Amino acid sequence: VQLQASGGGLVQAGGSLRLSCAASRRTFTMGWFRQAPGKEREFVAAITSSDRTYYSDSVKGRFTISIDNAKNTVYLQMNSLKPEDTAVYYCAANVALSKAGLGASTAMRYDYWGQGTQVTVSS
Repeated sequence: VQLQASGGGLVQAGGSLRLSCAASRRTFTMGWFRQAPGKEREFVAAITSSDRTYYSDSVKGRFTISIDNAKNTVYLQMNSLKPEDTAVYYCAANVALSKAGLGASTAMRYDYWGQGTQVTVSS
């Protein structure tokens, strides 16, 4: 599975961005993770094949994950952005049914990762 992420950029605090991640084929669960300089990668949001969504506490209420199944594309709408949201954002896809028992926020659940897109929020 190939994942192509796009939509990152520079935005002022309080602004919005929408990330997109196109998969080359249908997957079970798709997620977004992010990694800021000097920090570990962290879970942001995920959506399952049954449209169940998960969010980290730090983005809940500000970010929305959605999927267009016809296009195999997942979106991350990011509103009310804060400087602490600055990071490289990675999309990920789970295609192995054997991993379905792992939590959606667990990186190990995902089999494929996109190349990352930079999001920078200025104060």
